Amino acid sequence: MLLEIAVKVVAVLAAFLVLPLVVGQTEHKLMAHMQGRLGPMHAGGFHGWAQLIADGVKFAQKEDLVPDAADKPVFKLAPVVALLPYLLVILFIPLGPGDLVGANLDMGLFIVVALVGVGVLAVLMAGWSSANKYTLVGALRGAAQLMAYELPLVLAAASVAVAAGTLNLSAIVEAWNPWWLLWQAPAALVFFTAGLAEIRRPPFDAPVADSELVFGYLTEYAGLRFALLLLAEYVGIVVISALTAVLFLGGWRGPGPTSFNGMALGWVWTLVKTGALAGVVIWLRVAWPRLRVDQIQALCWKGLVPIALAQLVITTVVALAL
Repeated sequence: MLLEIAVKVVAVLAAFLVLPLVVGQTEHKLMAHMQGRLGPMHAGGFHGWAQLIADGVKFAQKEDLVPDAADKPVFKLAPVVALLPYLLVILFIPLGPGDLVGANLDMGLFIVVALVGVGVLAVLMAGWSSANKYTLVGALRGAAQLMAYELPLVLAAASVAVAAGTLNLSAIVEAWNPWWLLWQAPAALVFFTAGLAEIRRPPFDAPVADSELVFGYLTEYAGLRFALLLLAEYVGIVVISALTAVLFLGGWRGPGPTSFNGMALGWVWTLVKTGALAGVVIWLRVAWPRLRVDQIQALCWKGLVPIALAQLVITTVVALAL
């Protein structure tokens, strides 16, 4: 029992540390190709594969600066609060059937949605404690954005939970059918879009808007703490992409075989779907301009919330009829 728990903890920590680096390096190279440039090419040799590691070493060597007027305990704690919820979320995301999940709880979806919403605390802590007007404006933008988009995120997740008749993430994958790709498509679009807003990725990056707010709530951070906040963004990409794959794309269930010579391949499908969605997140950063604050709120309240509510009503009616 203790050995199994230890193995799962090590696996979750490995995923928490490795997958964001893979996404970050992929973003470097994809953005370079989309913009017609080389991107990082030297660190590690082949196509600069170790650039993210080099960046991490660089950040670790930089001076740890804290503004004189800052609320120092809160300022120092914000990066931890930004990272910890995502680490806990990864515990509940099933990579495959059976034991390929850190914690398989009946209330898994409820816990995951609650943890994703904790990110707003880190944004407020970082922005307020920095004693800087730009960071405070960025924090208030982030808080307004995250509080608004939490509603469509929850409604979309509730739709697929009603369709599956359970809040258990593994059970949702087991109940998934290919026709859900059409039936739950509006909920999937709402969930993925709201997830982008929750992790403040372009085009929903108004809280960091470098052309307006220097770097928003991150302006006063440097060194390792700044690196941890950037890591939280990439972990957020992995989490939102994986949750979308598990809830709406069938998780480990793919169009091809789920085993080969007795070896389970379901986890491969989960990673492939997660990687494809992460690629969409990267593409949106390059292809879409930043939305204004009023446009972000209008999209939420006038677009996503009505769609999510309508989808939830339709799903409930269909589920009761069946």
